Amino acid sequence: MTGMRKTFIDNLRYGVVISVIVYHIVYMFNSVGVIRNVDIQGIPGMDVILYILYPWFMAFLFLIAGISARYALEKRSIREFLKERTRKLLVPSVAVMFLLGWSMGIVNNYYYDMFPGNGDRIPGVVKYLIYCLCGTGPLWFCRELFLFSALLALLRKADKKDRMWKWGGRAGFPTVLLMGLIVWGSSQVFNTPVVEVYRNGIYFCMFLSGYAVFSHDRVQELLEKKRFPLLAAAVALGTVYVIRFWGMNYAATANLKGFLVNAYAWAACLALLGCGKAWFHEETAFTRYMRGHSFGFFILHIYLIVWIAWGVDRLFHPAPAWYYAAEAVLLPLCLPLLYGCLRRIPLVRRVMFGE
Repeated sequence: MTGMRKTFIDNLRYGVVISVIVYHIVYMFNSVGVIRNVDIQGIPGMDVILYILYPWFMAFLFLIAGISARYALEKRSIREFLKERTRKLLVPSVAVMFLLGWSMGIVNNYYYDMFPGNGDRIPGVVKYLIYCLCGTGPLWFCRELFLFSALLALLRKADKKDRMWKWGGRAGFPTVLLMGLIVWGSSQVFNTPVVEVYRNGIYFCMFLSGYAVFSHDRVQELLEKKRFPLLAAAVALGTVYVIRFWGMNYAATANLKGFLVNAYAWAACLALLGCGKAWFHEETAFTRYMRGHSFGFFILHIYLIVWIAWGVDRLFHPAPAWYYAAEAVLLPLCLPLLYGCLRRIPLVRRVMFGE
């Protein structure tokens, strides 16, 4: 058994959520052709943040989710686990799209004219549904995680003696490093052809790795001891990756299948877990606040980023640097306020945030 809730896992989780928010601010003005919600020219040099984050941050979030799933299943039956995941993941992933997603669709239509000259001929209900589909944002993560949780429940039923987890606990450092080859292999399969964000193979691999291997105290302690060489490897591989792929579409599936990008992603995930085990145990008023609110911030941030960008563009149409500045100032002020207001409405709190 792995024991009590681990503060460093919670701290890593909200830390990745912050990185997701930073990523989306810069992504909204990217200059490398990644599809975005607004047509606003950004600063090309800022894109380096996207190259640094994209290969690993969602993979790491699924790894953390796998660890957390193991801890949850130590205290819950499979039925209770699935019921909780339905409430916290599946319901919000649908509800938020229909409650807020339409607003992103309107912004998309403002910049790209989704109904080339025929918008007046389309019934309002149909336009609303199309707008909602445009407003998925980070909700795809919730849907993927719910699917993986359901698959894990089937594996748990089949593996009544918990062999997979016991085998995972035997992993030594060479085995953990070699798992990077499995991660690379998983990046080649089950990728959706059009909506490229659904990288089912690698994300499910990371989720299972978190569940079966990295939920073990012994493996976490092993990474803690090796954190400095792992961190050095991640920095070196990340530097080479950015130089090699600079100017390319970093989110294209074809690029994400490469050995270099997957080696960087794996090294970064291992380094973060090892550094987190060593340094991220502190519990403060801020960490407790983020632990309780990071999911709400994760759900809502993309809508505010789009609204702010659109508003600044329509009102001022400033130089590119001012868009980043506006997001950096207004988003930290408005996001807690919006979340605080919405969660005071009982039905909204339940369907949007699973509380």
